[in-house]
Amino acid sequence: MSAIADVARLAGVAKATASRALSGRGYVSTETRAKVIAAARQIGYVASPNAASLVTGRTQSVGVIIPYISRWFFGEVLESLELALLEHGYDMTLYNLPPASPERDRVFEFFLARKRFDGIISVCVALSEQEVDQLHRLRRPLVGIGGPIRGVPTIEIDDVAAARLATEHLLSLGHRDIVHVGGSQADEMDFQVHSNRLRGFEAAMTEAGLSVSGCFYSSDFTTPGGYARGLAILGDPRRRPTAIFAASDEIAFGLILAARELGIRVPTELSVIGIDGHPHSEMFRLTTLAQHPRTQGQLAVRTLLDGLASGSSIGASAVLPTSLVIRSSTSAPRALRALRAE
Repeated sequence: MSAIADVARLAGVAKATASRALSGRGYVSTETRAKVIAAARQIGYVASPNAASLVTGRTQSVGVIIPYISRWFFGEVLESLELALLEHGYDMTLYNLPPASPERDRVFEFFLARKRFDGIISVCVALSEQEVDQLHRLRRPLVGIGGPIRGVPTIEIDDVAAARLATEHLLSLGHRDIVHVGGSQADEMDFQVHSNRLRGFEAAMTEAGLSVSGCFYSSDFTTPGGYARGLAILGDPRRRPTAIFAASDEIAFGLILAARELGIRVPTELSVIGIDGHPHSEMFRLTTLAQHPRTQGQLAVRTLLDGLASGSSIGASAVLPTSLVIRSSTSAPRALRALRAE
């Protein structure tokens, strides 16, 4: 295996100079750095991370804990985290965190404690007080995505405000017979995403002077879940709403597919709006509240690395705005359009 001495010999510089050039720490002229990098490439030299960590106290590795890896939002965040960390020369070790269980306990008590991470990013994981204490005892910078964690800066959106804005969009079009299809309150996601989006819907409806009784239907946060619930809601024309606010774009996709199967035209006979900004929302022409998961991941990495670079406490939490993207899945209800045409 090639050593730093071999790189220095080939580049015609001192070993210390070669080390500075490859680590980026300490002054080396641009010309010398280029010679050292070329020599390292020529002989296939790769710096030992263990040796580097002894010198710098850094492992160039970040631990990431996350509850899901197969769902769209989490996949988007993970990809943005990995790209941003790689850009800055950091590895990422991922822990797909299960619900409360001995396996979950081992992640906190053994794996995270054993690995010498420079920092940890928690993605949409509602941590127990004991788990937060365990993370703080590692004495490593921590950043969260998705909701408040004691003593940890967090990147999040305001789910109540986003749901309220989505409902207000339907109300502004003239809809009054609106239902909300969201996650089950008994199967709550971390940080009460389901209940917060229901709260936003109910707040907008109540302010408009409308009843919310019987206006909520639960569904899996998936396209099949939205499809099944859509068939049930829309199958009886006597109880069919004119608009639906879906708690996720994937639920909204399922609702639109169910409407098409039942011969219900969107948006002529039914308006549908979601939350997410899913890449497929353009294909479905879905009006949605885009929450930009990649931006959340990039900001989390920047927050963590800024804290590492400064050696001081990490910056404050941030609530990122959502964007209302209006497409052709929403319009005024048919009766109102007919009235305006007269």
